[in-house]
Amino acid sequence: MTDLVLLHTSPVHVPVFDALRDRDHPGAVLRHLVAPELLDRARTAGPESVIPALRGLLTEAGAGAGAGAGPGAVLVTCSTIGAAAESLAPALGVPVLRVDRPMAAAAVRAGRRIAVLAAVESTLAPTRELLAEEAGERPVSIRTHLVAGAWERFEAGDTAGYLARVAEAAGSVTGADVIVLAQASMAGAVDLVTGPVPVLSSPAAGLAAGLAAALAMRSAP
Repeated sequence: MTDLVLLHTSPVHVPVFDALRDRDHPGAVLRHLVAPELLDRARTAGPESVIPALRGLLTEAGAGAGAGAGPGAVLVTCSTIGAAAESLAPALGVPVLRVDRPMAAAAVRAGRRIAVLAAVESTLAPTRELLAEEAGERPVSIRTHLVAGAWERFEAGDTAGYLARVAEAAGSVTGADVIVLAQASMAGAVDLVTGPVPVLSSPAAGLAAGLAAALAMRSAP
């Protein structure tokens, strides 16, 4: 069985990824770590400020080099701290993946004009940088949009209201070839969008990539 650690900054992600596992990857073992304080710190002091705490959490989870019983890989589901987490892979000795990288790769293949929606401002810059990285030499135009009032609904536990705000914002996007929902928590809005522009979310593709990395590590001699 494949063992993958998932690091979340909200507990709402746990059932979402468990459901995806049950649907698409039965038998895979997911170990969830939830650390909301990492997003709080990243929003006030910048994503790089969480690196020491991230390393400590993942080391305690058995993700350090030489930890024979540790996970095959780590998947970080918070886009704000994704790049900071990826930077720890060499020190930890296991793959550390950000959930939104496969989505970003799909977005740059889908078209040149990319619209990014986020509910938290701190997510916009990391997502823009990721898309530019995935685009490489391909010319892309990236427009970012902060969904007004969405995060307040999320923090209040109003998931339906949160997703409705995201879907409304996505439906109003024009002049784009593809829309990227920058945060994993937005994924449920995909089915609510009525506009003509394709909408991409990160959880399903990110989980598949994380489990593939974990399996590769377990299969390595």
